[in-house]
Amino acid sequence: MIHENAAPHAMGYRDTTPAAVAAAAGKVRLVDVREPHEFVGELGHLAGAELVPLATVEAAAAGWDKDAELVLVCRSGARSGRAAALLTQLGFTKAMNMVGGMLAVHQARLHVER
Repeated sequence: MIHENAAPHAMGYRDTTPAAVAAAAGKVRLVDVREPHEFVGELGHLAGAELVPLATVEAAAAGWDKDAELVLVCRSGARSGRAAALLTQLGFTKAMNMVGGMLAVHQARLHVER
């Protein structure tokens, strides 16, 4: 999938691009770590993304497959990077941060939902 082509990050997870995420639509788990009002707000969200606010990621991840490809998404890539680092510390092997977040998705003119 996209994990092999994602760039390694010093914190143990990998960085991927909005274009790679769009190309893998439906094949990776998308986890949006923004707040509910952001998810449905101006920037919208990626199709198929599940909303798991950053403060709830650790609890929610308790039931997730630690070897599944996970792409973390936020507004700019900062919160999703923190979530990817946390998941890596928890033993997730294919956690990825979408660099640039939803701002980069809009810049690339990729499809979003509201």
